[in-house]
Amino acid sequence: MALLLAAAAATVGQEQTTGGRKKERTASVKKSVAEKRSVVAPGAKVEKLAGDFQFTEGPASDARGNIYFSDIPNNRIHKWSLDGKLSTFRENSGGSNGLFVDKKGSILACEGNGRRLVSIDSAGSVTVLADKYEDKRFNSLNDLWIDPNGGIYFTDPRYGPRNDLEQDGEHVYYLSPDRKKLIRVINDMVRPNGIIGTPDGKLLYVADHGGGKTYVYTINKDGTLSNKKLFAPEGSDGMTIDNKGNIYLTTKVVAVYSSKGEKIETIEVPEEPANVCFGGKDKRTLFITARTSLYSVRMRIKGAGSG
Repeated sequence: MALLLAAAAATVGQEQTTGGRKKERTASVKKSVAEKRSVVAPGAKVEKLAGDFQFTEGPASDARGNIYFSDIPNNRIHKWSLDGKLSTFRENSGGSNGLFVDKKGSILACEGNGRRLVSIDSAGSVTVLADKYEDKRFNSLNDLWIDPNGGIYFTDPRYGPRNDLEQDGEHVYYLSPDRKKLIRVINDMVRPNGIIGTPDGKLLYVADHGGGKTYVYTINKDGTLSNKKLFAPEGSDGMTIDNKGNIYLTTKVVAVYSSKGEKIETIEVPEEPANVCFGGKDKRTLFITARTSLYSVRMRIKGAGSG
């Protein structure tokens, strides 16, 4: 994008001597091309929706487009409704981090402090889906993605004190749709974090936050992964995907990569972003959790699975 804008500026500069009309026409054409290629809606800006949190994370959209997100230190899950109202969905959240809404409307949460994966229904009832692997407690569950069959991939790193770790490292797991089988699917990362898959259930993207890289895997029928490939030369906190297959990583900015692994755009946020998701009534708004706040920006492209 920067090269495109630079090229536009250079072209305009060369034509300044050929007449004002041609100069204006060239600039207009270049601007139009740039806007068409951007994932952000023309003229849209990042807006702050709510603040005064301690550390926001894990945004997830329900079927209607309402957004749920975690405030980890304050031990709460909040809801940002379609009508622009903030409410508290759950107190004493177990240090919930990443969230995802399943087809039934229940919220699945990675409890970092609780060290477990839970499901929370609309009445607030909590069901523990997984809290151990091979009879050893997880580290601090971080982020998750539900595949089209209802199976759950989740990352289990550890940030902070390490004196109580029971696992032999920081890994990625898969819980089968019937919730009867739990397998470890990645065991060679430094510190896995963000995770997202394609709507067709064929590819899984996983960020090695500790290793500073993001990888893409082929998802096999039994939930195992194969064909590991480097996707991006940088890691990420949370991540999401749009309906064009672009992947959104959170670093110092929101970094947008095409499905081919080419960085195509960056979205600047007033505070350092930690996670992202698409939501809103038309799924054409990108919601960004960033340190003490929740932000949004209107997009030209919808979230994955939104038609």
